[in-house]
Order: sequence, then C-alpha cells, then structure tokens
Amino acid sequence: MSEQAQPVFSIEKLYVKDLSLEVPHAPSIFLEAETPEVDMRVATHSQKVEEEFYECGITVTITAKLKDNRVVFLSEVNQAGIFRLSNIPEEDIKILLGVACPNILFPYARETVSSTVTRAGFPPVLLAPINFDAMYHQQQEEEAAAAQ
Repeated sequence: MSEQAQPVFSIEKLYVKDLSLEVPHAPSIFLEAETPEVDMRVATHSQKVEEEFYECGITVTITAKLKDNRVVFLSEVNQAGIFRLSNIPEEDIKILLGVACPNILFPYARETVSSTVTRAGFPPVLLAPINFDAMYHQQQEEEAAAAQ
C-alpha cells in the first residue's frame, strides 16, 4: 500500500487561546486566614479548521470561594491545539478529538493554571488528572438521550 493510505495523527501547534485571572477582593483577600473551597470545571470543544486540520481545546475554570461566598480568585484558561488527522474513519476522529487531544492538552492547561494562580500571590493549584474517556462517553450518552 502507498504511504498516503496510512493514518496520520499529529500535533501541529499547541497554544493558550484565552487566559484570565480575577482577584476581585484584592488586597484585603490576602489577609484572610480561611482556606477557600476550590471548584474546577472542564469543558472540551473541537472544530474542523480546514481539510485534515482540527482545532481542539479544553477550558479549565477554577473558582476559589470563602464560606461567605466571596471569590478569592477566578482563573480560566482555554488551552488549544491544531491537530492533523488524515486517513482516519469519522467515528475514530470523534474519539481522537474527544479523548486523545484533551489528554494531550490537559497537562499544559494544568501548568498554566498553577503558574497564573502562583503569580497572583496564591499557593499553586494542583489539578487532579481527568478521565476524558469517561467524560466523552458521558457526553455521548447525554446527546443520545436528548435526541430521543
């Protein structure tokens, strides 16, 4: 068989698409002794950029709040990448964009969140690994249920 028929999955570019950090109650929030509750939300997205090239991204939102509901900080990063996928069946492309690409992007997003929060004067936030496979299958089940 010719080389053209071989499946191709490659990383073309990794980048931070959007980054924000808010510390709405600075400087007084730095005097608080209470340990905030930290909430993490993760969303994935993908789109075809052009033939064989896809942008995939994950958005990680971290919100730290005190018991009285005051926000200590809010950090959001949209880590993205351009991936080349060619000679791959459509159903496999969906899995690659929903599972493999987010697994590649997450360590970069985790480092960006930790670095940004540290630069804001807070202890680093160490994000636990995410099971993107389970997250993808849950999204598929929700979409199937909504379609019925």
